[in-house]
Amino acid sequence: MSSKVYSTGGKRTAGAGGSRAKDHQPSGAECLPLPEANAEAIDFLSSLHEEELQMLFFSETLAMVSDTGEPQGELTIEVQRGKYQEKLGVLTYCLFVHASSRGFLDKMLCGNSLLGYLSEKLELMEQHSQDFIKFLILPMERKTSLLKQDDQLAVTRSIKEGEEVKTRVTSFPWSSIKGFISEAANLVLLRVMAWRRMVPSNARFLTLDTEGKLCYLTYQDLGFQTIQVDHQQAEVFIVEQTVHSEEGIPMSCQYYLLSDGHLAKRIQVGSPGCCIITKMPILREEGGAPARPRQISAAAPRSPRAHLRLPALSAAAPAGGRGHLRCRVLRPLRPVASVVTGLGLLPPAQPFPLPGAGGRRPLGGGLSGAQAGTGQETRGRAGTRRGGCAFRAAVLGE
Repeated sequence: MSSKVYSTGGKRTAGAGGSRAKDHQPSGAECLPLPEANAEAIDFLSSLHEEELQMLFFSETLAMVSDTGEPQGELTIEVQRGKYQEKLGVLTYCLFVHASSRGFLDKMLCGNSLLGYLSEKLELMEQHSQDFIKFLILPMERKTSLLKQDDQLAVTRSIKEGEEVKTRVTSFPWSSIKGFISEAANLVLLRVMAWRRMVPSNARFLTLDTEGKLCYLTYQDLGFQTIQVDHQQAEVFIVEQTVHSEEGIPMSCQYYLLSDGHLAKRIQVGSPGCCIITKMPILREEGGAPARPRQISAAAPRSPRAHLRLPALSAAAPAGGRGHLRCRVLRPLRPVASVVTGLGLLPPAQPFPLPGAGGRRPLGGGLSGAQAGTGQETRGRAGTRRGGCAFRAAVLGE
């Protein structure tokens, strides 16, 4: 591992010149060996497959609240499929992760943003993150960029305090970071654990601590719990993530995950407040996306021979199983000779659209998507109608 530090800033006194010269000196190479991920962590990442990851492409929004329940802001997380242009111009498919939050901490504005590009095995291609706190006296802003360059992982960290900016560049051999989990990969990995309802036993991954140094990352299964959201009860799977910094105390976060990977609650251990959902999402089932919500209604026929027009059945949360056949019997408001029966078969899952290429590297900017819909109408004495569904997904950029 190699690193270098340099700083730039505003006016300095003569006494500060020595400190500035010291910042330009490259730091010595680390004498201690780098930590390594164990076999359990590497095997878990190798077990990921494309069909499983496709079920994780959705966005979600959580409210940030204080320990007294007062709203403080919101957190948005999105995982989509995108394209990434490598150094030689080669286009490859990737997982695109975008997360952002903005709120108040002790009445001071703060926020962060994350933009990441991952392979299907959650290997890092590129990631950019930024967080800030608007302190009254000395506002602070921190930016971190991770980029795969040939056989190295380059980490650039920039910290701005007031007018002074300090930048540190560190590189790690790519062969030494097997099992590395970036911030973007962590958000995807949590959704995988929620789908599988399990945490890899004794797995020890790698990550970066708050100082940008390589350290261990572990996950622990805390069991299941029933919570109430928007007058509904749901079972959540609780996973605790811990970053084991070698120089500081471990930092832990607890994630309360719904069955399809939606995040219901996030708690940073030791910090006031948390992030929670305020509305229960329509949970996905293995095999496709949920149907779009609809309403059903029927008008009284004007004569016994008039057709009773039925729209598609409402998309309530599907029951257990796949390919459900629903049946409802609607009786007309006026007496007729026969009972009208409407059958509605839930439409099959639509394939996730591939985003188009962007104009700069990395790709993922702009909007692209596909809409798929099927419809078929049969008119007769029963006058039934079947409608398809439309699904639209878009990859968001910066």
